[in-house]
Parts: sequence; C-alpha cells; structure tokens
Amino acid sequence: MEDHIVRSYDEELKFILRRISEMGGQAERMLEQSVRALIRSDLSLAQTVVADDVLLDAAERELEERAVLTIAKRQPMARDLREIVGAIRIASDLERIGDLGKNIAKRAIAVHEFGQPLQLTRGIEHMASLAQEQLKDVLDAYAARDAERAAAVRARDEDIDSMYTSIFRELLTYMMEDPRNITACTHLLFSAKNIERIGDHATNIAETVYYIQTGQQFESERPKSDATATMVLPATVAGSNE
Repeated sequence: MEDHIVRSYDEELKFILRRISEMGGQAERMLEQSVRALIRSDLSLAQTVVADDVLLDAAERELEERAVLTIAKRQPMARDLREIVGAIRIASDLERIGDLGKNIAKRAIAVHEFGQPLQLTRGIEHMASLAQEQLKDVLDAYAARDAERAAAVRARDEDIDSMYTSIFRELLTYMMEDPRNITACTHLLFSAKNIERIGDHATNIAETVYYIQTGQQFESERPKSDATATMVLPATVAGSNE
C-alpha cells in the first residue's frame, strides 16, 4: 500500500514537472515568433502567436489545480513542497511571458503598415535574442536543478536592462527628429518594454530555481540597469524642429 502511495505521488510530481517543460517550450516559441513577426511584418505569424496564448493560459490553470490538489492530498514537506510551490510560481511566470509575447504580436499587427527604422528593429532583435538566451538558460537550470546556473542567469538581467535603455533613447530621439515616426516608434517602444519584462520573468524563474534547490533566497537585490525613468533628452534634440 505504501509503495502504491509513493508511486502515485511520483506520478503526480512527474506530471507537474513535465507540464512546466511543455509550458517553457511554448513560451520560448511565442517569444521567438512574436519578435520575428514584428521584424518581418508577418501578420499571419503574429495572429498565430495571439491565438496560441490561450493554450498557455489553460496549461497554467491545469498545473495550478493539479499542484494544489497534490499538496492537499500528499502534504509534502521540505524539498518536495518547494518543488511543487516552485512549479506554481514558474508556471505563473511562463504564463506572463506568453502574455508579453502576445502583446508583441499585437504590436506587429498594428505597426505593419508603417515604415520601421532598420537600425531600431535590429536593436530590438538583439535585445530579444538576449531575452531568449536568458529564458533558455533558466529553463535548462530548472531541468538540471542547477542553482549556480540560475544565479548566473539572474546576474545577467542588467544586460537586457541596459539594452532597453539604449533602445528607449534611440526611439525617443527618432520621434523628436521626425513626428511622422511617432506611431511606429511608439509600438516599437512598447515591444521593447515587453521584452525587458520577459527578462524580468526569466530572472524570477532563476530565483525560484535557486530556492527549490537550496531552500534559500538570494540575499542581495537583483542588479538593475534600466535608466529610462530618469532619462532627459538633450536640448539640441528636443528643439531640433524649431
């Protein structure tokens, strides 16, 4: 009887971990496809990403229900409890990454008729590649229960923040130089912010992986390099059309 209970619990835990892996793969695809749709003005691909978001939402709800039921039935302790609670947290972050990917796809639909400055779309593409690498690495860290790798992912969050600050500055300058760019650049600005937030959620996952493996929280604040809140355009740019 006891062996049966143990096997049953193991199966429940394997289901939860397998679902996280599936959600992670889908979140990675949505990010990659949404940015590709934005860069290439691919309406069909953008619409696919928007439609696929409901699948990630449903997976997150199913995982949470199974995880809560498992906790209620098995009353796990210590590491087992951290595994299940951590899975709920990670599923929530992956669902939010899907939402942000959907938002980028919606921007791709809205901006396709406007000319996009090539150097700015390249910047967003590079920023997205950093976020994709962060997401892949943190999911690998979760699969391997590698606390050191999770810590390394967390430490790299400021790279995406720095890139976002640079793109933010370029977009503002481009809009000030020619007001005809405002609509397209505004959509690109929101897309860049969505990518920056995806990096934050990857960092959240890294902190959860570290907690699952060690039972400890990070002692220091996560590094941040987003300087957009205090950014002021140079007077020469702000007054260039006068």
